[in-house]
Amino acid sequence: MDLYYRKKGSGSPLVIIHGLYGSSDNWMNISKRLAEKHTIYMIDQRNHGRSGFTETHTYNDMRDDLAEFFEKHNIEKATILGHSMGGKTAMWFAADYPEKVEKLVIADIAPKDYLQLKQEGQFYLHQNILLAMQDIDFSMVKSRNDVDDFLAEKIDDERIRMFLLKNVEKNKKTKQYQWRLNAEVLYDYLEEIVSGVNIHWLDDRIPITTYPVIFIRGLLSKYIQDEDIELIKEIYPEARIVDIPDAGHWLHAEQPQKFAEAVFLCC
Repeated sequence: MDLYYRKKGSGSPLVIIHGLYGSSDNWMNISKRLAEKHTIYMIDQRNHGRSGFTETHTYNDMRDDLAEFFEKHNIEKATILGHSMGGKTAMWFAADYPEKVEKLVIADIAPKDYLQLKQEGQFYLHQNILLAMQDIDFSMVKSRNDVDDFLAEKIDDERIRMFLLKNVEKNKKTKQYQWRLNAEVLYDYLEEIVSGVNIHWLDDRIPITTYPVIFIRGLLSKYIQDEDIELIKEIYPEARIVDIPDAGHWLHAEQPQKFAEAVFLCC
């Protein structure tokens, strides 16, 4: 998979991997801060942004895409920053290619199965979002406001809708609006996206101490709970946990200065 990417800055390489529904576009502001010390590579993962759409979306796929990206761009070793689904991609890649990892920075996701009873709401939330996205008839859409109106019928959270709307583009040939992500395939692979890269996937490598690891969590987010810290420490016994107050799951957008400071702690 030939991944679309953006590049800026100079210095040691830092590869940024976005989460579900995201793209390199979402990291432009924070990358300006991080580019003061690093050469930043912001990728679009498969089925997202300007990268290709495929029939599968597994963590093995995304790991292999990242390995191919490193090879194509002659990146021998890099700090890897992954958010949410991108954080799981980063952990899975690092587990198989430790020699390519300078440092591992994971933003607001834990190496756990989010289909567990207490966290199954995450699965149903994303299931509802992806179904709503697929239900839109773009032949009836004249503006992004129309898309928001359709989404609002099934998604109450305005912040989620605003984030999703960043994935709406107008096809240059047909002049019709469309999604810039593959909602159908993401729906088909949602169970793995939510549950994959958990302790059972990593149990033959534990403890992982080959590279420094930092987890950054938003204290308004439910993705990394206090009880998850024990799990993180079991896998990465030397990991650092950095809390960002007044930040939810999209902590890099909500508190960019504090997020950048947290990244610079290890990078």
